[in-house]
Amino acid sequence: MDGYLTLADSVAADIRAGRLRPGDRLPTQRRFARDRGIAVSTAARVYTELVRRGLVTGEVGRGTFVRAAPPAPGLALAEPAAAGRVDLEMNIPVLPQQGEMLAPILEGLLRPGVLGASLTATTVTGTPAARAAAASLLARTNWAPEPQGVLFAGNGRQAIAAAVSALVPVGGRLGVEALTYPVVRGIAARLGVQLVPIPTDDGGLLPDAVRAAGRLDAVYLQPTLHNPLGTTMAPARRVALAEVLAERDLMAVEDTIYAFLRDGPAPLAAFAPERTVLVDSLSKRLAPGLTLGFVVSPAAVHDKIAAALRSGGWTPQAFALEAATRFMAEGVVAAIETAKRADAAARQALVAERLTGFALSTDPASYHCWWELPAPWRAETFVAAAARRGIAVTPAAAFAVGAAHAPGAVRLALAAPPMPVLAAALDTLALLGRGSPADDEVE
Repeated sequence: MDGYLTLADSVAADIRAGRLRPGDRLPTQRRFARDRGIAVSTAARVYTELVRRGLVTGEVGRGTFVRAAPPAPGLALAEPAAAGRVDLEMNIPVLPQQGEMLAPILEGLLRPGVLGASLTATTVTGTPAARAAAASLLARTNWAPEPQGVLFAGNGRQAIAAAVSALVPVGGRLGVEALTYPVVRGIAARLGVQLVPIPTDDGGLLPDAVRAAGRLDAVYLQPTLHNPLGTTMAPARRVALAEVLAERDLMAVEDTIYAFLRDGPAPLAAFAPERTVLVDSLSKRLAPGLTLGFVVSPAAVHDKIAAALRSGGWTPQAFALEAATRFMAEGVVAAIETAKRADAAARQALVAERLTGFALSTDPASYHCWWELPAPWRAETFVAAAARRGIAVTPAAAFAVGAAHAPGAVRLALAAPPMPVLAAALDTLALLGRGSPADDEVE
């Protein structure tokens, strides 16, 4: 095993054993290198590996900190979080009644004749039935994709990776919101793509900032229920952004993963159909364990994205494709979407009630909210204080792109805990927010 991996395993073991606690700051990379008798470049690889594993998070100018809740490898979807821990980090909305709603479809798939047909290989273009079902599912106000433009991946992350791979060359530049979906950072790093942070405001990505961003090969954005900010771009802003895409001859990758929770507006793909690749999946609509990724691409790049899906090994499995097709065509996905809209709204109502008076950026339809912390709290100290109370939240640094200073904010993912547990956790966080780090000093 490479030396840096051995050292990363050693630090990871200290975190698991509690010798390094949530919120603890690691030594600087130079100090770590001196203490371990290794090169600074090797120390940098150790820290990069720890970030990749989700064990630590870093912020330029402040240091590297142990995260509140390192992910458990191989955690089953139905497996509860560690005893006493309230998970406001991971947004996995799975409703209690989903199993009952999905079981009849899965039972039908297990009949020998049907099962045999779904054991063969499939392609990124799927089947005519799958394309028709996906096009119907993805249709939004004043927009519906053509079935022949739909491609399939194993999941949404693969769909994003394929779109970026097809549109941005190695060494190329991908514009992203300055706070963005963390997985995009990992995808860009593995593809050799440089991320260019672009400013936003309460209305989303700023078109003039895209215009002034220098050379770009493409732009990735979440215009509807942005993760982590919860904002939704108004139609007029989408029109302005479409004009900039045309002016600069740019393609956009539009991630609509949370858009099913909200009525309208039409996606960016409706305003810039020849310049927008729309990506989505079933991971939030259904669950990560029953997902399928979608790519809706303009004709000009359709073949390139199909080739990227195939070469990346991101073709969906035939059984998953057939199951998803039936879930969509028989109305099960639509019924679960309706139930999740009500669930998300109820959780947002709790947030509005329990965190009243704080600076929140969110949407009544969203499964997450963004909390600008009151002074003198910083994100990392608040995350650590919350962890000591058994609550895991995500600091702003996890979403920040580039060397810009991450704001003093946290994201609260609302989907996982039962409602009474969520209410109690929000009460605890509110009490914490009204205090100060001095009240929480560890002896």
